[in-house]
Amino acid sequence: MLRTQTCGELRLSHQGQTTTLCGWVDSVRDHSGVFFVNIRDRYGKTQTVFYANEASEVFTLAKTLHNEDVIQITGVVMPRPEGLVNPKMSTGEIEVKVESMTILNRSKVVPFLPGAPEVPSEEMRLKYRYLDLRRPDMQRVLVLRHKITKAIRDFFDENDFVEVETPVLGKSTPEGARDYLVPSRVSLGSFYALPQSPQLYKQLLMIAGYDRYVQIARCFRDEDLRADRQPEFTQMDVEMSFIEMDDILDLISQLAARLMKVVLGRELSLPIPRMTWDEAMERFGHDAPDLRFGMELSDITDLAKTVDFRVFRSVADAGGRVRGINVKNSADRYSRKDIDGLTAWTAEQFGAKGIVWFKVDAEGKLTGTSAKNFAPEVLDAIGAKLGAEPNDLLLFSSDTFLHTCRILNGLRRRIAAEQHLYDPNEMNFCWIVKFPMFEWSEEDERWVAMHHPFTAPQKEDLQFFESDPGRVRAQAYDLVLNGFEIGGGTIRIHDSETQDRVFNLLGMSRETAREQFGFLLDALAYGAPPHGGIAFGLDRLVMLFAGMDNIRDCIAFPKTAKATDLMTGAPAPVDEKQLTELAIATVKPAQDAATES
Repeated sequence: MLRTQTCGELRLSHQGQTTTLCGWVDSVRDHSGVFFVNIRDRYGKTQTVFYANEASEVFTLAKTLHNEDVIQITGVVMPRPEGLVNPKMSTGEIEVKVESMTILNRSKVVPFLPGAPEVPSEEMRLKYRYLDLRRPDMQRVLVLRHKITKAIRDFFDENDFVEVETPVLGKSTPEGARDYLVPSRVSLGSFYALPQSPQLYKQLLMIAGYDRYVQIARCFRDEDLRADRQPEFTQMDVEMSFIEMDDILDLISQLAARLMKVVLGRELSLPIPRMTWDEAMERFGHDAPDLRFGMELSDITDLAKTVDFRVFRSVADAGGRVRGINVKNSADRYSRKDIDGLTAWTAEQFGAKGIVWFKVDAEGKLTGTSAKNFAPEVLDAIGAKLGAEPNDLLLFSSDTFLHTCRILNGLRRRIAAEQHLYDPNEMNFCWIVKFPMFEWSEEDERWVAMHHPFTAPQKEDLQFFESDPGRVRAQAYDLVLNGFEIGGGTIRIHDSETQDRVFNLLGMSRETAREQFGFLLDALAYGAPPHGGIAFGLDRLVMLFAGMDNIRDCIAFPKTAKATDLMTGAPAPVDEKQLTELAIATVKPAQDAATES
């Protein structure tokens, strides 16, 4: 080893010992005859001192150092002089008096300093990711990711799970997002698909008798990206046999408690609360509700049917919904201009036609430009439904049910963030259960699976399969943390009769089903046990445990929002010879061809 300790290890207990440290030059300070160099590695920083009158050659060499040079120093651990202790450094009570130094590597002038408090632009960080990963914040989050992954593996090992790797090169199957395709050189014209998830393989493992499977799996989806999504991501994948939904929810709740304890040193009270999908949408307008604050949605559709105010009445009569939120003690915080800004934002983000608002005056009466359209007793009834008190601000949306959900959920989250209505360090978990099994696709004019076609229905809803598919609820469940879905899963169909009914409802012929899923259908016919599972987005889980809001900060080498790697230049053109071997010809997009002509 080139070092005896790390740069975050030395304490007063090491006083008088000779130490050898290796690391990067974090900063230098010249105090005329005394030269200070802070040396850094991923464990911390240590202040080293060079004296001109004691080791002149070493002192002269030290004065040639620049930030990010890689050095090795040997010296004696000394207490810092009285009054010069640095409480912000774990090694702040000591310094190392340097006796010898070797420059292991010189660094060019860096585009940004990893040790500086200022964070460069994301584009710069991603282009020079190897420098960005030297920043203490990035090193902390990757260590946190390692601890989470280790705790997950330890937990499942203790519970008799077997970690099994599934293929990365597989068959393209319809799973919602676009597949990343990989051409085959030996079967020209045919393609593998990178896995969107190990879904089908883990079901096959249940049929094969591996009743408790887990995998930290790489997954790939060619979809539009957001701050909490990446084209390639890591998934904690779990499947179990001979279980029911409660068994999985209880086990994963125990895992959540273990992660909270091991990673954050905090207790999580069990059981984790549960609510149905219907309840979550009614109360919060979203199936991943943030429960760290109130501001729940209230419905006044019954009152809207009794008024002449066209904005409310026309929607209510057409079968829509009129719903609102109460922003407590905030009427004086939002001017008319501020409310107009919220209205414009909802129009831009969610296509809202408008926001109706009232302020509650000192006597508890609803006031505002729309108040004149309502009888006093109706205003009182609206205020009562929303629990209105003086200085409250009431905001309403009138539209279809799902549209009011999107609009009011957006307002609820934005206002809560603006007004700091929650503790950012709070960790609030909940389970969402009993999702709809099917949803109507206007584009395809047919029913589609909300999850995947192998999801088992609630047994009591089998009666509605042919008569009213929209009433069928799935044995599906999501684990939500602070308004983010961190994991989701289902109990699977394991009998052929139910599977045929699902395929028929989805408009999938036997021939199409066999073409796409024949291998799984064959396997299900050879003694499939009752089974189900769940998958966690590991990157998103790390983001939330780290208190961050961008998933790219939790991945060592992420892609941009356009799925590009600024550091390596991927994706990039390949040699024509490679394309010829694969029998692939590239076609320029129509707009590029038109520009050239």
